[in-house]
Amino acid sequence: MSELSEKLGIRIGVPVEMLAVAVKESAIRCKTLDSNIPITLRKVRLQVEGEILTVIPENLWQFGNTYHMSGNVKSVRIDIPALNLDPLALRDPWPWDPKEQYWGESGDPSMKYFKDIINFGPRVSYEMEQILPLMDLDDPFDDPIIEANDLFETGYYEEASRAIEPLLVSDIRCLDAHAHLGNWCFRSGRNAQSFSMEKAKKHYEIGVKIGEMSLPSDENIVLPWARIDNRPFLRCLHGYGLSLWRMGQDKEAREQYERLLWFNPSDNQGARFLLLDIDAGKTWEDVND
Repeated sequence: MSELSEKLGIRIGVPVEMLAVAVKESAIRCKTLDSNIPITLRKVRLQVEGEILTVIPENLWQFGNTYHMSGNVKSVRIDIPALNLDPLALRDPWPWDPKEQYWGESGDPSMKYFKDIINFGPRVSYEMEQILPLMDLDDPFDDPIIEANDLFETGYYEEASRAIEPLLVSDIRCLDAHAHLGNWCFRSGRNAQSFSMEKAKKHYEIGVKIGEMSLPSDENIVLPWARIDNRPFLRCLHGYGLSLWRMGQDKEAREQYERLLWFNPSDNQGARFLLLDIDAGKTWEDVND
């Protein structure tokens, strides 16, 4: 075993599990699960940030202060529990009662989706901890997510990716980074079978699964959109449902929209209208042509 191999705890030809934290065109910045050492993997396919890669190392080398590895990616999976992350905190509980909410006008066809929510009765509302690394807390206008999205909207796609990269490198639990990466891929997807659509779904799914670590097993809580730090999780859930629907997985998409209504009955994202479309047999293309 070489000195570098011993230092990194990686043996040539022996599988090693690595977490993808920054995916670029020609390489992936990873962290080994065992030692958390950052290593640049010189091979990219459809991987996204937050996935676990099982790699058969072929070569190891160091350039400056950066470790590099080439190898064969044997398998890729989404396995959030294997990352041993701290759950996001659920903060500031307060009572939520459906009797105190406005449920729209009688005769609204979407009211059927609120029946179980109303009948279940009072629940507890929380605000989910939002992880936003590298933010200057002394500067109210400093928001790296907004800055990255502004770059994307003005056509600076590579710069947007570089701006968001440090957030997930710092803390993979940054749900808004997953949501925005999903949004960008979703908008780039030319059809339901495209690589971009598959990546969009995975970005959203990873954000959803990280958020799920914080939820009680019965999920009988409310995460209102009005409590701002809930929005990254709700965005991931909404995007995950959209991706499933666009890819023809109507049943699975419907389940996500029902969950979205359950967590946020005020439905600021319009989940009830998406449920109406799915139940009417409409495809994503029918609605978005």
